[in-house]
Amino acid sequence: MKAGMKLKSVVCDTEVMVIRGSNGVVECGGAPMLEQRPAQRGAVSGAHAQGTRIGKRYVDAGGGVELLCIKGGQGSLSIAGVALQIKDAKPLPSSD
Repeated sequence: MKAGMKLKSVVCDTEVMVIRGSNGVVECGGAPMLEQRPAQRGAVSGAHAQGTRIGKRYVDAGGGVELLCIKGGQGSLSIAGVALQIKDAKPLPSSD
């Protein structure tokens, strides 16, 4: 996975762009994401159905992977079964 690559879910409408990547396989809804969406969609796993939100950045615990959600969907993002978290916004500097 390299920066700029777009990945699509095989179980829902979710699409992400890789901002920072690693060798892990990104999953959405419990299924690996691909560069091309297949004609037949699978079903979202119940444990991975928290959804994704457009415009949000998702990161792993170590900060090695960062994904930008460009199209939201029903499945949630994970790597090797470990859920990715929404990246917190940086606080703005004080204007004192």
